[in-house]
Parts: sequence; structure tokens; C-alpha cells
Amino acid sequence: MKKIGIIGCGNMGGAIATALSTNKDWSITLYDSNDDLATGLAIELGCIASPSITEMIRNCQYIILAVKPQILPSLYQIFSENNAPSKYWISIAAGVPLSVLCEKLGTGNVVRFMPNIAAKAKKAVTAVASCENADKELTDTAMEIATSFGSAFALPESQFAAFIGISGSAIAYVFEFFHALAMGGVEEGIPYPTALAIARDTCISAATLQKETGKGAVELATMVCSAGGTTIKGMKALAQGNFDATVMSAVSASAEKSRQLEELAKQK
Repeated sequence: MKKIGIIGCGNMGGAIATALSTNKDWSITLYDSNDDLATGLAIELGCIASPSITEMIRNCQYIILAVKPQILPSLYQIFSENNAPSKYWISIAAGVPLSVLCEKLGTGNVVRFMPNIAAKAKKAVTAVASCENADKELTDTAMEIATSFGSAFALPESQFAAFIGISGSAIAYVFEFFHALAMGGVEEGIPYPTALAIARDTCISAATLQKETGKGAVELATMVCSAGGTTIKGMKALAQGNFDATVMSAVSASAEKSRQLEELAKQK
């Protein structure tokens, strides 16, 4: 049985713990600076709550760092004092690159995750990157962990900033698109809750169709556009509002901020 410890039981750590707890081949141990939070979640999920990071590291082979990036520097000394190089590490701390993690943990057995918040619904989209010399056992288990709460894409770390732009941050853009569609429905007379539900389910149907057919987005969009019809009128309005350029700029803005955060992490 693989023993997995999760440090941090907030939104993401809790979501990951919930997903992992359903696998009976894994023993899950939780730690959080808020004892009540870790204990309550452990009771709910049938996991173990550890009274200290030291005890968790001693008892677990795999350690998932689900803490905010600004918290990590305060933990490195504790890790080094508890035989960190002998463990397998998975970090979801945004903006902390593998080079920093490997240096501070004293090992190449480190994997970096970049999930989005849909982990709660087991629908997260997660980028996965490993140190070049990480053990195969770690990399295989890391992908198994990532796919337990959604889909996972193995990417070189150099593409993480772009991934954040089109997934990690972009899930918020999708919510904004839901809202904008719903408000359009409100303007046309549909109550907001109903309009939002329709917009949401339309986006789900579009995503499902693209995934199942494998067709390109442009091909599918043009299939909906009848000559002189309603859809082409709406597409023209999007083009006049610079829809594509605006979305591309949002992706680039998020990616650039991610690169800035990684550079700051290297300086600490």
C-alpha cells in the first residue's frame, strides 16, 4: 500500500485528499496548521490526521505539498531535518519551479502539478512536469494521482506558464463567459438563473462534442453557421468586439505573470 501525505487541507489539498481517499490501495495522511481542519477532513474521508509534519514525513513515502507558495520557504528547513532526499515529492505551489524545489529538498525526485479548481468535482485539468532524473515509480504514481481528480497532461515545465494561461487561470475566463452569455439572455428576457444554467450546459455540450469528434474548433463553429443565419450574425459581433484578440491577450497576461512569479521564487 502506498502511503501518501498531504500537507495543506485547503480548497485544493482537500479536493485532492477527497479524490485519493477513494483508492483503497493508498493510505492517506493529512496535515494542516489548522488541526481542526485536518482532523475534520480525516474523519470525513476515513484518512489519518498527523499531529506534525515530522511524523507525516516519517510515515509517508509520497508527500504532496498543497500549501501556498509563500509558505514553502518556512518549511524547507523542517523537510531537510527529516530526511527529505529519501522521499518522493509532489508540489502544487504555483510559481515555484522544479529547480528551486529540487535544490531545497535535496533530491531530483520531485514532480510539479498545476491543477485548476475543478479538482473538487474530479474534473481538474492538471499539467504535470518532473525533474529529469526523477524515479519512474514517482512519475508513474504522480500521473495516477493527477488523473484521480481529472485529466492530466505531461508537459515540459517550460510550457507551464502557457498552461496556466489556457487552463489554470482560464477556468475563470470560462466562468466570465458563462456570466456574459447569461446576461445576454437576461437582456432578451430570460431570468438570470435559467440563463446561466443554459449557458453552462451549452458550454458543456460544446466541449463534449469537440472531445468526442476530435474535430477542430473552427470546423465545428463553421458547421453551426448557416448562410445568412442567426449564428453568423453573432460571430460577426464577436469579431467586431475583438473577441479572439481579447482572449489571446488574457492568456498572455496570465502566462507572463506566471513567469514573473517563477523568477521571484528563484531569487529567494
